Amino acid sequence: MRFKEGDKVEFIDQGELKQGVVTEIEETNHSIFYQIDYIRNMEITWITEDKLLSPAPVLKVPRFADDWISHCKQREYDLACLLDYEDSDMSAEMNDWLSSEDSNQELLMRAWLDGYEVEKEPLYYVKLIDQATGYLNVRNDGRRSMSNSVQNEIFKTKFTESEIKAMDKGEVYWLLREPVDEVEGEA
Repeated sequence: MRFKEGDKVEFIDQGELKQGVVTEIEETNHSIFYQIDYIRNMEITWITEDKLLSPAPVLKVPRFADDWISHCKQREYDLACLLDYEDSDMSAEMNDWLSSEDSNQELLMRAWLDGYEVEKEPLYYVKLIDQATGYLNVRNDGRRSMSNSVQNEIFKTKFTESEIKAMDKGEVYWLLREPVDEVEGEA
């Protein structure tokens, strides 16, 4: 059995590639049948295992690569212009990323051709003092205070690197950062 309940799968139906989710599995002596719930059409069908495909993984690119791809598409650049970092208005961050590894050039091309998702930026707390109520909190109106690390509609406590560095005293706050997942993992 290659798939389990909840797996996303693809299959060809009447010459069209469709996507769905495995909702039920039935085994017989000779075959395995999967009940597939179509994601878009809200229909259900039964398909044998040999007719199902694992969907290709979605490429993930950094935010600045997404910005560059959007910039190039808005100006109707072609693929050659996308990679022409010698003679363009590409950001230094994008240029450094492309120059750092050959595989980044291929990743950018595949993202341009096949589609992509933007990598989720890591989030950080700013811990001002070493106690439970020692975290930086920023209210909706921009006022800052110190309290616990719980984020809600009023207080923001989780920040990206760029958000921290853009704050007044951001370089100091950056030194006091703690990754969100490390702190939440301790709880």
